[in-house]
Amino acid sequence: MERWHVASSGAVVALVGFASSAMVVIAGLRAVGASPAQAASGLAALCVVQGVATIALSHRHRIPVLIVWSTPGAALLAGTGHVDGGWAAAVGAFVVVGLLIILTGLWPRLGRLIAAIPTPIAQAMLAGVLLEIVLTPVHGVIDHPALMLPPVLVWLALIRLAPRFAVPAAFAAAMITIGLWLSRHGGLHGDLLPRVDLTTPAFSMSALLTIALPLWLVTMASQNVPGVAVLASFGYEAPWRPSMLATGVGTVAGAFAGGHAVNLAALTAALAAAPEAHPDPRQRYRVAAAAGWFFLPIALASAAITAVVAIAPEGVAVGVAGLALISVLAASLTAAMEAPDGRIAAAVTFIVAASGIEAAGIGAAFWALLAGLAVHLTLTVRR
Repeated sequence: MERWHVASSGAVVALVGFASSAMVVIAGLRAVGASPAQAASGLAALCVVQGVATIALSHRHRIPVLIVWSTPGAALLAGTGHVDGGWAAAVGAFVVVGLLIILTGLWPRLGRLIAAIPTPIAQAMLAGVLLEIVLTPVHGVIDHPALMLPPVLVWLALIRLAPRFAVPAAFAAAMITIGLWLSRHGGLHGDLLPRVDLTTPAFSMSALLTIALPLWLVTMASQNVPGVAVLASFGYEAPWRPSMLATGVGTVAGAFAGGHAVNLAALTAALAAAPEAHPDPRQRYRVAAAAGWFFLPIALASAAITAVVAIAPEGVAVGVAGLALISVLAASLTAAMEAPDGRIAAAVTFIVAASGIEAAGIGAAFWALLAGLAVHLTLTVRR
């Protein structure tokens, strides 16, 4: 009976984590140049990497260490769009992100440098990038009401009744409505089984500044640091260095197959670390490990889901991804504007990031970070 409880709890953790942001990952990879096959490969690679890392870390440290893909990072990619050098340059940026995460684990001073970036600026940069994709459900309801209204209404109903399951239920509703639409428009075509699509990375300064640096900062500030805090709130001390090394190596390995980044879970970490997962805190690591095992077969669905997203009318899948990011946007805006003395710098950061500008081949996220830091220093450095 206990094994069934552990397995079922792990399955819920894995399915909720996957369904809550799979659309965001696909949208992000496609935005930076991935073909449907490459996006499916990236999604599958992320599932495998996070599954293996979760199993290894949870069993090694006997605490519920849950490793997941970077949802804010995927949203950053969706808002960034095409970069010079195309998909190969994006893959090169993913490799660099993994190396930076490894370096963060090996060199504590680098972690302190990230912590020195004011939280309002980091969160405002993320909020500005999220704004465009969060607006897509609004446009989707107008352009494709029959496809977008069902997931929006499901999300609205469950955000009050069962907030934890609001986005997964909206994802399921979207897949059903898109499936019905496909049944009247020729159905699915092509290979629905996942396959590894390896890409030789290319490296460009534009991609490094537009993708790698913001993706690393967002992954650290919005996932890894909060992930440590969530575990601490349930009485666990996160194994910082082993987690950074495992996720860094996993990010590098997954990058060649199209995965962008993996990290400590933040929001979904509570699903495995809370008393609901297991009454005995010493046994909750088994729930996280079970979730890791479930991530592996879930990878088999990556090609089919990506194929559905690719064939659906333009804007529908991204609209569902926008629904998934509303809570992330709300949290980012709250953190950005919480401290009165940091609001001006945060507002400037948000405006520049939301503008979507590109200068010298470098995207808005990098310029937003620079602008926010410049305003922050102007207002805080003594004359």
